[in-house]
Amino acid sequence: MQAKAVAKTVRIAPRKVRLVVDLIRGKNVGEAVAILRHTQRGASPVVEKVLKSAIANAEHNYEMDPDSLVISEAYVNEGPTLKRFRPRAQGRASRINKRTSHITVVVTEKKEG
Repeated sequence: MQAKAVAKTVRIAPRKVRLVVDLIRGKNVGEAVAILRHTQRGASPVVEKVLKSAIANAEHNYEMDPDSLVISEAYVNEGPTLKRFRPRAQGRASRINKRTSHITVVVTEKKEG
């Protein structure tokens, strides 16, 4: 049995979020929350919120024990990109891409034994 949580269109570039998500993949949920609390990155609070949502989904919807949960999957996909323009020299303009992310965290119960 697995429980999942998804945060869509988060205003952080996927490349930056992947650095944080890579730290917690495969870890125990308690350990993962501790890692996210002490990681000095802008994406950490967002990933922690998604992880807590996945834990709550597992507990409420599937009646899993929150202490025995492990992060089986954690990945970041690219969301829609907001295109903005910045004035440059000699009347030109250059495009600024404000990227967004879809963050997915899947938790499963650890097998006893």
